[in-house]
Amino acid sequence: MINPPYHAAESRYSDMKFARCGKSGLLLPKISLGLWHNFGDVDTLSNSRDILHYAFDHGITCFDLANNYGPSYGSAEETFGAIMKKSFMPYRDEMVITTKAGYDMWPGPYGNWGSRKYLFASINQSLRRMNLDYVDIFYSHRYDPETPVEETLQALVDIVRNGKALYIGISRWPFKQSEYAYAYLKQRDVPCLIYQGRYNMIDRGVETSGILDQAYENGVGFTAFSPLEQGILTDRYLNGIPEGSRASKGNFLKAENITPELVARLNSLNAIALERGQTLAGMSLSWLLKDNKVTSVIVGSSSVRQLSQSLRSLEKPDFTEDELDAIDRILLI
Repeated sequence: MINPPYHAAESRYSDMKFARCGKSGLLLPKISLGLWHNFGDVDTLSNSRDILHYAFDHGITCFDLANNYGPSYGSAEETFGAIMKKSFMPYRDEMVITTKAGYDMWPGPYGNWGSRKYLFASINQSLRRMNLDYVDIFYSHRYDPETPVEETLQALVDIVRNGKALYIGISRWPFKQSEYAYAYLKQRDVPCLIYQGRYNMIDRGVETSGILDQAYENGVGFTAFSPLEQGILTDRYLNGIPEGSRASKGNFLKAENITPELVARLNSLNAIALERGQTLAGMSLSWLLKDNKVTSVIVGSSSVRQLSQSLRSLEKPDFTEDELDAIDRILLI
């Protein structure tokens, strides 16, 4: 049976909440969809398509990619490009599509880090894979300590001036270098739009380092990735390490990270979530959504069902002071 042509739901903007990205004219959905996992060429195209359709039908207009998302490298962009061409092209102007470059992508000295050569080659390849003329946001995926920072930043400026991206962002840059980047880009009339950083109830590094406040004070938006700490902040590990979980496979999340002490803390958090009428994952997302310094939260998804559960976090973004204090007592001992 041939799949019928895709028509976006007319109600797609009914429930999504949007926030202004720093001091810009751009509004981002409070929940964005990340394609780090589950959209590569090892995954089923039909499932990827169903998730992307569901996301857009429910107001998720921002799709977060990077050149080496997959696996294999580049294949998440190829998957997105195939669905863009077949389903999303009529809706391109309703979407914010982002990609990044900075990590390993191809062999040799020109396929990594932050040189002008690498960044321009990467954006050109990404545009071809995604069937796009431009991306809305292009990120430097990490700070390069070997390349002169001015070379990296000027390449970002010129990528915008060449019409390959509308806005620039930085991801995972240190505090000192971020401050320099904000000033450099502003002086060249291509201000940094957004900072992307790892942030969740467990990992609060962007708070303690000052990066979250720094972005806010510079009029830069902030988008949080890994909001569930690689799946730790879900009900998956409430009884230890289940078979087939990320921790059991030992790739990005190691089994030794799931300690008895952590499991006890997760169960205490889960009790608070249940009192709020939420899952632990839902409360973890709501905890990020409560903060006006966080423009958007990037969620991953392996199924439509999982994405629909993530969207429910929009229903309960508010916390009492007692709830916040209880969460901090559990996690910040």
